[in-house]
Amino acid sequence: MNAQNLPGQRGDHGEVIGTRRGMFGASGGGDTSGYGGLVRSVRMPGATSRPYGGWFDEVADELEGALDEQGLVPENVIEKTVVDRDELTFHIEREYLPAVARTLRDDPALRFELCTGVSGVHFPGDKGRELHAVYHLRSITHNRLIRLEVSAPDADPHVPSLVSVYPTNDWHEREAYDFFGLIFDGHPALTRIMMPDDWQGFPQRKDYPLGGIPVEYKGAQIPAPDQRRSYT
Repeated sequence: MNAQNLPGQRGDHGEVIGTRRGMFGASGGGDTSGYGGLVRSVRMPGATSRPYGGWFDEVADELEGALDEQGLVPENVIEKTVVDRDELTFHIEREYLPAVARTLRDDPALRFELCTGVSGVHFPGDKGRELHAVYHLRSITHNRLIRLEVSAPDADPHVPSLVSVYPTNDWHEREAYDFFGLIFDGHPALTRIMMPDDWQGFPQRKDYPLGGIPVEYKGAQIPAPDQRRSYT
């Protein structure tokens, strides 16, 4: 197996956004395995140069051509194109996201009819673009799968909604809002979907406290995870 295909192994390639110490970045857990001494850089895959290979070039050419026909400058719309682990990702400037999604859906040579949802990601070290929204698009016509990714800063966590383009994104966007605080402008009813309406904070952000709440079970009270016995 090529080292570049191993999860998290990118060598010196890509953009460094932080440093991780210990296994999974955890610390203070009383680790005795030695993994607590690990130090490694956190890297985002960098832009890929052409040719991308296979049908990736065909999709990229068609998308750029279709945007150009709409009077949009592809270089202003597509921040970068990444091919990593045989997957194609277009990083899109967030204000152009609906136009790109509609083009990918409607262009006969593209026909990405299905969006399987949006996932939120939080990179506290990626300054100025800490929050990411990741969309997985599938072309049933051409049997292809690509990814769109947009970013927003913590201070302005707004991303255009894609519900008007892909209606099934309705509850996916609500979930990303609930857990990450991404605000999808234009969503028909952007409310929490998992957490109580009055919940404070966004539980899947990486700077969210790892504490919890005590649980009552058969008359006994079980402490929150961060208050239980320590074996260190």
